[in-house]
Amino acid sequence: MMKILQESLADTVAYVTKRSAVAAGTPEVEQAVTAIIQNVRDNGDQAIREYEKKFDDVELNELKVPQSALEEAYQNAPQDLLDALELAKRNITSYHEKEKQRGFVDTEQPGVMRGERITPLAAVGVYVPGGTAAYPSSILMNVLPAKIAGVKRIALVTPPQKDGLNQSVLAAAKIAGVTEIYQVGGAQAIAALAYGTESIPRVDKITGPGNIFVATAKKQVFGQVSIDMIAGPSEIGVIADDSADVENVAADLLSQAEHDKLARPMLVTPDLKFAKQVSDAVDRQLETLPRKEIATASVNDQGFIAIVDSLVDAFTVMNAIAPEHLEVQLDNAAQYLSYIKNAGSVFLGFAASEPVGDYVAGPNHIFFQQEGHQDSSQLSV
Repeated sequence: MMKILQESLADTVAYVTKRSAVAAGTPEVEQAVTAIIQNVRDNGDQAIREYEKKFDDVELNELKVPQSALEEAYQNAPQDLLDALELAKRNITSYHEKEKQRGFVDTEQPGVMRGERITPLAAVGVYVPGGTAAYPSSILMNVLPAKIAGVKRIALVTPPQKDGLNQSVLAAAKIAGVTEIYQVGGAQAIAALAYGTESIPRVDKITGPGNIFVATAKKQVFGQVSIDMIAGPSEIGVIADDSADVENVAADLLSQAEHDKLARPMLVTPDLKFAKQVSDAVDRQLETLPRKEIATASVNDQGFIAIVDSLVDAFTVMNAIAPEHLEVQLDNAAQYLSYIKNAGSVFLGFAASEPVGDYVAGPNHIFFQQEGHQDSSQLSV
């Protein structure tokens, strides 16, 4: 059952801004990752094979996945999956084409020319999770913006599986136009992309989400290569009142809870009765989830419902949290846009479900942070 907070505004803000400690960055994780990175630097492919046997129980002969495997996965994939991925590709492409930076030349002052030239990186490495769950959408979100930017070489890495790589991941890679993919995961994959091995040439930038070892490895190789960001566990915040559909709000909270035991589902509402209804709906829906154990841990240990006096207070609480995803499930939701100061992706209205925006509408669910510049919020209505 989700915690229901009924405190003063100040106490609620104090509670919600205390994040649970995560393992990334602890001395034990840092030391383990440092050792992995050094081993891969020293021993290349041999070290990668040893780690994949140790961590994934997979013995690898070839690290590179043949293009024929992508073709076969695409041919055998269900048509409805292919249709969904193609629709997402079109929407992601059209959205990110509008974000492309063009540069400028300024000749305002006589005899002086200033400007900014935007050039694509030569090579980018894309990490796609494949351990506790596989996310074909992460391929589209990583690869398509790089292609739009003009990156010539895109190397994809994903953890090997005992029964073979996830076929949906391979089909998505085919749709995204990936021609270079390696079955390697964890900190060893990040080390290979950063420093190169016999089979995996190094890249200029590494993007994509991963577990605590992946995040820590990205932190340690930053400077040798550029990275997008060091991402923490996923978050979803919902601001709603009794005008929202109880079952839909519960389902959207669980859409991120099922990702990770440390994911953070949050609801802020001025309506106690509605809060209890959502909590009950979350409990019911948990019973139907394939990833029930993970989602239950997220809901019980990280999740909460905060009761506030007004909608203005609800936005105060959410702005203090600065959630990765924020839904505003209110009548005339767009009128509240100016109240939002801190959020990653914003979803306005009852039909703007976070999973739709995350996967198929076009905005990116991987937030890229460039040196000296943090991308602004993305909006789905």
